Amino acid sequence: MSTITIKTRAKINLTLDVLFKREDGYHELDMIMQTIDLYDVLEFKPIPKDIIINCNHPEVPIDEKNIVYATAWLLKKKYNINRGIEITIEKNIPISAGLGGGSTNAAGTLKTLNKLWKLNLSLKELMELGKRLGADVPFCLLEGTAVARGIGERLKALPPIPTIWLVLVKPPFSVSTAWAYKNIKINKGIVDNNNQVIIEKLEKGFLHQAIPFFRNGFEEVVITVYPEIGEIKERMITIGAIKALMSGSGPTVFGICRDEDGAKRIYNYFKEKYKDVFLVKTYNK
Repeated sequence: MSTITIKTRAKINLTLDVLFKREDGYHELDMIMQTIDLYDVLEFKPIPKDIIINCNHPEVPIDEKNIVYATAWLLKKKYNINRGIEITIEKNIPISAGLGGGSTNAAGTLKTLNKLWKLNLSLKELMELGKRLGADVPFCLLEGTAVARGIGERLKALPPIPTIWLVLVKPPFSVSTAWAYKNIKINKGIVDNNNQVIIEKLEKGFLHQAIPFFRNGFEEVVITVYPEIGEIKERMITIGAIKALMSGSGPTVFGICRDEDGAKRIYNYFKEKYKDVFLVKTYNK
């Protein structure tokens, strides 16, 4: 069988509220997530046996520590697959960036091997498997615009938002997700209806009325320790972004732009200062 090549797209958080720590040790979340057209490219080549992972990024493991390897192994073991697969990953999404790069690779692997190995699993069944691999994997399977609750696995699709231009800037450091969760201030809880207001506006097609309500509950603690994130946010607004937010637990900042010309201007400004800068749009199927 010939190779299959796919695109696996990144995500951003339009909102991210950490509500409380659950009895199982995880945190209860209330998020609105959005797929963007920044993507990795994965190539799948059937082979007689084994799982082989290749990647162009030197910091990405190519053994069982790789989430793509873990995904293929999970399917092989669960469904007694006696064939092998060689998967080559072309990384374009920065790693450890709050953009769901590993999760979207896992989601793409689930979808593709479901097809290649003729497993005939439904989207719901793939999502159940995805939860075992990572909290963002179910959303990356769904794609588009969606509310995510629980640890991220309880999803409700929203109407696709109109296409908007974004500039992403990842500073040259990473933020530990575990550290961010450990240090976030959740004693007060988030009990307002901020996300419900956004949902209602998005369902009516009033994107620009919703944008002022976008927020990320991790920013307060993360920016205290990594002030450069706050500086990038402030500079984005100064040079024309409508809104600037950190995605996930960081450190990537995305700016929502008025139009393509404004996005290019912001992109060119930051490209002179940072290596990882991206000019992208929202993506909906």
